[in-house]
Amino acid sequence: QVQLVQSGGGLVQPGGSLRLSCVASGFTFSNYAMSWYRQAPGKERELVAVIPWIGSNTNYADAVKGRFTISRDNAKNTVYLQMNSLKPEDTAVYYCRRHLSGYWGQGTQVTVSS
Repeated sequence: QVQLVQSGGGLVQPGGSLRLSCVASGFTFSNYAMSWYRQAPGKERELVAVIPWIGSNTNYADAVKGRFTISRDNAKNTVYLQMNSLKPEDTAVYYCRRHLSGYWGQGTQVTVSS
């Protein structure tokens, strides 16, 4: 069955960095676009970044452009979200997703606070 298992996250000070990982199994990872979403308390879940199954045509939410980088390693069935220059407003639960599907990771808390 399809599984997306996330790791990373935690507490970081403003201006710091974190990297999230999402290991996929149960499907041919290299055939699918992958994405990261986030949901802050009291807010709707929002798309953060998307990476296609092939190529480098990544897309980002305006709020994270220039600070976050999505990447993938098809040999490891893993998608990453490198988050730099973190701000308190980046605090949320982050989810990976096989893009536009019903398959989601379990969620990882990211808290940016001094």
